[in-house]
Amino acid sequence: MKKIIITTESGADLPRDWAEKHNIKVVPMHVIMDGKDYLDGSLPVQDIYDYYDRTKKIPSTTSTNSHEYEELFKKIKADYPDCIIIHIGYTSKASSSFQNAVIAAEDMDDIVLIDALNVTGGLTAIVMYAVTLLEEDPDIEPNELVNKIEAMVPKSRLAFVPGSLDFLRAGGRVSNLAYLGGSLLKIKPCIELQEGKLVSTRKYRGKIDIVAEKLILDYLEQYNISNEQIYLIYSLGLDDKVKERMEEIVNDKGFKNIKWIQAGAMISTHAGPGGFGIAGLESS
Repeated sequence: MKKIIITTESGADLPRDWAEKHNIKVVPMHVIMDGKDYLDGSLPVQDIYDYYDRTKKIPSTTSTNSHEYEELFKKIKADYPDCIIIHIGYTSKASSSFQNAVIAAEDMDDIVLIDALNVTGGLTAIVMYAVTLLEEDPDIEPNELVNKIEAMVPKSRLAFVPGSLDFLRAGGRVSNLAYLGGSLLKIKPCIELQEGKLVSTRKYRGKIDIVAEKLILDYLEQYNISNEQIYLIYSLGLDDKVKERMEEIVNDKGFKNIKWIQAGAMISTHAGPGGFGIAGLESS
């Protein structure tokens, strides 16, 4: 049986210790700031916030390029000859990263590319589902594993609210008029992934502690999320008391495993400080 290696992008916000523990290979995406190219995962998130405070601009982000994928795949093949690589990628609807992975893999054997149609915790949920399947059944046939992962892609649900509209406005994601109205009324949009695209599905009013609680309750009412695992996502700046309260809520709802994920530099460039999100997999 060939060894199976799972890969993904830094836009999954997969905690580094999880990647190391489960031998998941993570390729970085990019953040461009002050004319310099930084690898996502090596740039402290606070540097992005400081840059915005100084310039009132947000950095730009770019995808992983095909050369970087090629280097990653070749290194894995060198370290694990005859292995099969299963790449679970950042949504192709919001980045060219997945297409660049396709280009890199064109002349290579035993590489399967799966478009997760998701980002941050929604992508991590699929990656960790694949890891669990593989660790529970190390002899699983690769085709069976791929089929199960692909079947789970449309069942991964992610919803989040930004801490403020400043970064969305700076990135041109909301109009100045919408920003002004939202800011004055303390309205925060709920962003979800629908068919791989970032979509504003509803609006909440109030401070982040109230909004985050509403988000969780609406999310759990809307989706039949498996209680085996839930992922709570935060961007740097979210108050610890809010985090404690959100964990209490999902714990009371009967979730067996609650894992926190911090948004990395790439995701934080778009979401800004103090945001909150939730991700999980729908039950069959």
